[in-house]
Amino acid sequence: MAKYVLRETALTLLTRIGEQGGFSHVLLDQEINKQQLSRQDGGLLTEIVYGTLQRRDLIDYQIQPFIAKQKKIKPWIRWLLYMSVYQMNYLERVPDHAVLHEAVEISKKWGHKGISSFVNGVLRNVQRKGLRGTDEIKDPVERIAIETSHPLWLVKRWVDQYGIDTTRDMCEANNHHLPMAIRVQPLRISREEAMDVLSEDGFKVEESVFSSQGLIVSEGHILKHPLFTEGKVTVQDQSSMLVAEMMDLTPGQSVLDACSAPGGKTTHIAEKLEDSGRVTAYDLHEKKAKLVTKKAAQLQLSSITASQADSRKLQDLHEPETFDRILMDAPCSGLGVLRGKPDIKYHKKEEDIFSLRSIQDDLLDHVAPLLKTGGKMVYSTCTVDRHENEEAVQHFLQTHPEFEVDPAFHEELPETLQQSIGKSELGLQLFPQEWDTDGFFLVRFVKKG
Repeated sequence: MAKYVLRETALTLLTRIGEQGGFSHVLLDQEINKQQLSRQDGGLLTEIVYGTLQRRDLIDYQIQPFIAKQKKIKPWIRWLLYMSVYQMNYLERVPDHAVLHEAVEISKKWGHKGISSFVNGVLRNVQRKGLRGTDEIKDPVERIAIETSHPLWLVKRWVDQYGIDTTRDMCEANNHHLPMAIRVQPLRISREEAMDVLSEDGFKVEESVFSSQGLIVSEGHILKHPLFTEGKVTVQDQSSMLVAEMMDLTPGQSVLDACSAPGGKTTHIAEKLEDSGRVTAYDLHEKKAKLVTKKAAQLQLSSITASQADSRKLQDLHEPETFDRILMDAPCSGLGVLRGKPDIKYHKKEEDIFSLRSIQDDLLDHVAPLLKTGGKMVYSTCTVDRHENEEAVQHFLQTHPEFEVDPAFHEELPETLQQSIGKSELGLQLFPQEWDTDGFFLVRFVKKG
């Protein structure tokens, strides 16, 4: 693909994501597949889109001196400036003159001569004078927000919950590439065999400490490798793999996955059960439930049944004390996965955390009676907010005295994670900067006899 067309595609995506609320990872995947981009072009498109989103607020702050006199700037022009400055400032292999030339050509096509002159003037000023620093921002919380392009309300919230050092580290980690992690399907291939195959094919892989099935792929395009296309491995973040590992699963058990799409944890559960027993999976949306069925078929797992249902109404479908194990991977704010979905930080509002928490409470309330006495339930989220995590656990324990945090939970964590700074008596909070993973929370309850 010509670089001009690639950058025009990046601008189209950024405008859709930034102004219309599109999901970055979904739109990028669709575009790469639709245009059948090469690995190199797909990588550059992804880098421009994700990088610009990750650094948007910082770039906006840095270019203010050059655009302050312009009273009204159309959204697409702002995004063109953001992505151009991102490339000039962060992508060493892309020459400034190429970025400038193509930005001007795009602005001519999308606008008129006056706009192209404005874009050219701003970018040449950036090139000539450089970008301003953040030293003039005296408030340390505001400085973190600008320097790492996180909303001020979110940074303030994290500082209140975890302190300024942890918050700064977390915000900085959110702007760095997340290593690809995969999980082997152990009924079809061992981790050692997969490592051998991938290493022979030029991949750089290492074992994950989170799961005996996990591998970290630091070099190589796994999505086009036969191991992936044939369903012998699947993509899953390391922190997400920890969920099934901590469910204390035994072959033959009956397991409920109440919020299952897209199916990574569901299929991991089935693998841990050696594809025996029964995994009953639900999702609120039929289309997403079908994704679970599709993933199970790809991995050749037959013990999973996925259906559409509101998990707050599962008592209409199942008798009390039906399941040996329950996974409640609750819908959440997603503030732990900003490395792979940077647009979340701009689309979320503080009130979303509270409205989601009421859904989380309802879900736990309604699935709890379906667990057998002596059974175990894991609650997990891909967020780092205490209100959705530890406070949700406290509320559940107060309103369900028949449950307690499983005393064996912390002891069964992988040894490497025992000293995790996120560990608390109410669960395990993983931060993205700790293990180069998504931010994640999980806890295991046991239903007392």
